[in-house]
Amino acid sequence: MFKMYGIPNCDTVKKARKDLEKRGIEYEFIDFKKVGVDKTSIERWKKFVGDWPVNKKGRTFRQFKEAFESGNDAAKIKLITENTSLIKRPILEKGKSVLCLGYDVEVYNGIDG
Repeated sequence: MFKMYGIPNCDTVKKARKDLEKRGIEYEFIDFKKVGVDKTSIERWKKFVGDWPVNKKGRTFRQFKEAFESGNDAAKIKLITENTSLIKRPILEKGKSVLCLGYDVEVYNGIDG
């Protein structure tokens, strides 16, 4: 089963959800505004992308940029868990394997339901 983490009103998340639904691919949607995220997930996403899973182009990142960049790993994780809008989205997983951070049409086209 696929899991998609995101925020429902995010335009990129809407595109990704529409893509999966159009092709009849079932998935569980996890709204991290309601559910939150944990340290383990953040570390898994960080390992996949090779950097912190944050959207450095977003308004929220600009708001917390100084605190984020000056913080140690524990401070960064705390900042991300308390401000989930920092996270690049959507995040698509199958099992505990991360498939995509953000919406990449090529990755999504390679997904079989």
